[in-house]
Amino acid sequence: MAITLGPNQYGKAEVRLVTVDRTEPTHHIKDLTVSTALRGELESTHLTGDNADVVATDTQKNTVFAFAKEQPVGEIEDFALRLGTHFVGQFSPIGQARILVEEHGWDRIAVGDSPHEHAFSRSGDERRTTAVTVAGERSWVVSGVTGLVLLKSTGSEFHGFPRDRYTTLAETTDRILATALTARWRYRSGGHDWTSCFTDVRRILLETFATKHSLSLQQTLYAMGEAVLLAREEIAEIRLSLPNKHHFLVDLSPFGLDNDNEVFYAADRPYGLIEGTVQRENGDPAAEDPGLAWHTLAAF
Repeated sequence: MAITLGPNQYGKAEVRLVTVDRTEPTHHIKDLTVSTALRGELESTHLTGDNADVVATDTQKNTVFAFAKEQPVGEIEDFALRLGTHFVGQFSPIGQARILVEEHGWDRIAVGDSPHEHAFSRSGDERRTTAVTVAGERSWVVSGVTGLVLLKSTGSEFHGFPRDRYTTLAETTDRILATALTARWRYRSGGHDWTSCFTDVRRILLETFATKHSLSLQQTLYAMGEAVLLAREEIAEIRLSLPNKHHFLVDLSPFGLDNDNEVFYAADRPYGLIEGTVQRENGDPAAEDPGLAWHTLAAF
């Protein structure tokens, strides 16, 4: 039986990068986690230990830092594209580069009624993300958001599901619906106003979650994805991951107390995990390469 080397990649994972723009008295910071992964003609290093075609992961890390100095980081999508294009263009054995970037948001601390010039606070775990794949002259950009915690205290039901001898969950017409959203959307080919699109997609996701009367978290997922695609023509498809952060009504009857949907136990685990893709029927044929596009979309 023949044994061969299959698909492979390597890179530097989770490079922590913080930049401070000091050109004005009001400072601006960028706080990123950057991961690089390279693919190409790497059979020799696997089979014989010949490293002539291996761009050291330390070099990849140093490139991230140097690029942040040589040119302002700017939009994380543009920064990832610059890095990916560099690795593919600079080293001929490297045919593909995948760059993942998470941006950690900081808010200015308010002193009195004014935001402080150089003091910041972080409000939560929400991160803006991008995953860029560069292959030759072509590139695929998948952006998104993760760790966006949402909750609505009513406007959610769950009933009509099958029951058997293992079913104990009670049906409900009024429940808390809570989740920690991860959304990833693939752009059609071409350059875009990344921040404007991100801001609008985030707004649409939040507004749809809030206003859609939900009969299931699956229904909410589809409504959120559909609303994004109807509003943003530059997006080819969107994937959503919605863990159901269960809030169970506490039985207060042993204490002689009623509980009219007021007191809940917030369960940590296990939790339901609802995931799905909402896409256009015709996709994006001009930019489509199923292997690379899906590789990028599934990169998180």
